[in-house]
Amino acid sequence: MFLDMIEIQDSAIFISDAHDNALRDGFYKFLQKIDSGEIKTTQIFLMGDMLDLLIGEISYLSKKHHKYISLIDKIASKIELFYFEGNHDFLLKSLFKNAKIIDIQSQPLTCKIKDKKILLSHGDKYGDLKHNFYTKIIRSRFLLKFLNFIDIICTSCISKKILSDLQEKKICRTIENFEEKIKNKISNYRQKEIDIIAEGHYHQDKAFEIDNIKYINFPSFACNQSYIIVQLLPEIKFKRGYDV
Repeated sequence: MFLDMIEIQDSAIFISDAHDNALRDGFYKFLQKIDSGEIKTTQIFLMGDMLDLLIGEISYLSKKHHKYISLIDKIASKIELFYFEGNHDFLLKSLFKNAKIIDIQSQPLTCKIKDKKILLSHGDKYGDLKHNFYTKIIRSRFLLKFLNFIDIICTSCISKKILSDLQEKKICRTIENFEEKIKNKISNYRQKEIDIIAEGHYHQDKAFEIDNIKYINFPSFACNQSYIIVQLLPEIKFKRGYDV
């Protein structure tokens, strides 16, 4: 995808799982602060599920979320910006000119952070057979083109119903035995000399070590309006930032 391995810079920002919708627009306000320079950074990583639903093949959704798409691309023309597709936002490449889109096939993406290697992903990869089948089917362009056709005919009834249902979904909850679940999953990530694995998706905001690898689950911006700021000197730190 990229000729050189991405190098994470000092003051880089990671923000994950904002799930913006008709009742929650904190992520958009956060983007406005980035655009205005109120929040300063050299590099931005959007780690997926930034909106409750954004699918490149569904015309209603791209029109509805045009202000997000436009502002993200405006920021990406000034600041290096990577958008990791999640399970609520995918097939995005056709929507952006400047943002660098990391699709699920390219995740986890190996990056450098000082002298260490870090794997980055949204986190919805490597589930059970049922999950993997769903993940593949829901991203089928043929299926989505068909659903878009039906959606247009019924005046966006499918999109509106899904958005309404997602708006009511409770996304901030504790996953029992989360560390054990990650231990069972982590063998799928194995690559040589990996120091850190960082992802979103689970909304757990936790960090721990497994077999000498540091695992980080990013905070969900939707749950606590927090994000991660990278500090490289004197040592690597993932500091908390709050948008309140």
